[in-house]
This record gives sequence, C-alpha cells and structure tokens, in this order.
Amino acid sequence: MSRVWDIPVQDSTRVRDVRVAAEAACARAALDAHATAVAALVATELATNLVKHAGGGRVLIHLAAPSDTLAEDVPCVQIASLDHGPGIDNVPAAMRDGHSTASSSLGAGLGTCRRISSEFDLHSSPGRGTVAVARIAPAGRPGGRRSRGVRSRTGTRAGGITTSLAHAEHSGDAFSHVRSGPLLTLMLVDGLGHGDKAADASTAAVAELRRCAGLAPAEILRRLHTALRATRGAAVGVAQLDEDTGRLAFGGVGNIGARLRTGGAWQPLISHPGIVGAHFPATVPVRENGWTPDSLLVLHSDGLPSRWVPPEDPRLGAHDPAVVAAVVLRDAGSAARPLRDDASVAVLAPDPRTDPHDRTP
Repeated sequence: MSRVWDIPVQDSTRVRDVRVAAEAACARAALDAHATAVAALVATELATNLVKHAGGGRVLIHLAAPSDTLAEDVPCVQIASLDHGPGIDNVPAAMRDGHSTASSSLGAGLGTCRRISSEFDLHSSPGRGTVAVARIAPAGRPGGRRSRGVRSRTGTRAGGITTSLAHAEHSGDAFSHVRSGPLLTLMLVDGLGHGDKAADASTAAVAELRRCAGLAPAEILRRLHTALRATRGAAVGVAQLDEDTGRLAFGGVGNIGARLRTGGAWQPLISHPGIVGAHFPATVPVRENGWTPDSLLVLHSDGLPSRWVPPEDPRLGAHDPAVVAAVVLRDAGSAARPLRDDASVAVLAPDPRTDPHDRTP
C-alpha cells in the first residue's frame, strides 16, 4: 500500500515526529543504519528550517523511486518539506555546505543535506515559499549528484508526491514510472474513495504496470481494468513518452487531470469518464503530442482543485520532478483552504544539463 507520513510542523515539538517518521520509512524500505541516519539528519534539518524560517509548514515522507528512470525498482525514502513562508533570497548561499542559520538545528544546513542525500533539490520563491525534496537510496547509491544537473542516461526524469486525507497512514493515490526500451510510462492512479481499500486498488495498478509497461496506453488501461476487478476500482491516467520519436501519448479513464506545457503554453489532456476495474469505456481516446526540451507534463488526482493555476516560474521545469509536483500541490491549497481528499501529483520533465541553482535569472 501507499504508506504516507504527512506531518504538520508548526512548532519545534513536531521535529522529533518528523525524524521518527523518516526512520520508520527507512525501516519499511529496508535501508541500512547509515542510510537511516542520513534520512534522520535530513528530515530533522528540513523540519527545523520550517519552524525557524518559514513559520511552519509540512513534511511529506513516502517511498519513491529515484528520478533516474532507469532505476525505478530501487526503493528510496523521499522527504519533502513544503511551506508558504517568506522564501529564500539567496538560494546559492543557503545551499553552501555547512551554512545554517537555525541555532537549534544539527548544524548540517541545506548544503550538507544535498551532499549526503542520494538526490536533493530545492525551489524557493521570495514571498511564496520554499519546497525541498531529498531522496535517500540504499547502500551503493550514496550522495548522488543527478539532481545537480548531471544529465541522466535517458534525458527524461519522472517523480511526484502523494498525500492522504486527514494525515491517514495510507493514501488511495499512487504514481509510478517504468521504462521499457525507448518508452517511458508514467501512471497516476486514484483508488475510489480513500483509506485502505482505495490503497488496495492503487497498489494493484502499480504492480500491473510493471508487467505491461511496454504496451500502448490504451492497452495498459485495459490490462489494468482486468487487474483491478477484484478491487473497488480507480481512476487512472497513463502517459507514455517514446524518446526515439519524441512523441507523448496520453490516455485516461476517470477523474485524472493532465496538463502539458510546451513553449510556455499549457494545454489540458482530457481523460474519459469511467472506472478502471468497474465501468470501462468501449474505447479509450489517446491523444498524442510532440515532446520538446521545454515540455513539462503534470498529472494529478481530483484531490487538487480542477482550476489549479500552473506555476509561472519558467525555471521550475529545470528542477527535480518531485519538486515541481510539490510546488503544484502546495500552491493548490493553503491553511485557509486545505485539500479535502487524498491528493497526488506526478511530473514528467526533461533532465536539464545545468544546475538550476547556478543559473542566472
């Protein structure tokens, strides 16, 4: 099931809760003692920063694959901090190793978090807030630098973020990305309702995708319909990029949102009404679009408002896909208008050649 740790951090008493959650996630991923210690330190630092610099926020922890789409079977612990705080005026300075202005932190700072994490990225907008995402991988994948601009072997990255209703242990939403030759398939699934039974449906969909990712999106959806018959069903969106042809195909059944950015303009990709596993349509329309170096695909469940506003920062697409997803999720809600369902966002994006933190505006 999609185990999620969603911890509101409004004061220093919750910092320990974040650390304990990170350690529990590492145990679930069977990470060793060193990786667990790294995750605990990173989680503590991010949570402390929320209290000291942002006036509070939230930390989301769950198991995820690396953004390197050739390593989707490697279990990682993903730790994301989100806030609506004042933002960071000088991100490069804040990212220097050892730089920390929080007197009660462990003295690690964001630079140290980046160095010891397998993947780390951060996006901050003055006046809007900050999002940081770290992934801790098993032994053998220490201190990766892919998130700092080293181009992946595929040229495309995928990632996302998941939350649960009312901080429940399991989310009915899930996302997964699987590579099969030149095909990179990104799926987002929203199990009907919420809670354990919804999570059963999304878990079954993720398992089935790994068996059929080489098929076309319409056929994948049909296979998922069969696999989910024993569950309560789900809404599913499937996007498939053929990197040889530069074509992106999308098909969806149920209330899955999808938006594609190309050349600065956003366009919606429409899903077909139905329930995978229960009421499958006779035909599934699949839309194809070109994929360019500035393209960005966002999939989301109906936990997000249908009229969410795409981020305006043109440099956001150069960041880790999970950071992009977290920014979308954060900006879709607030303390005054919290999201009222399981919610998930998954992103497909080209892998930039340079570190977004080193770019000039």
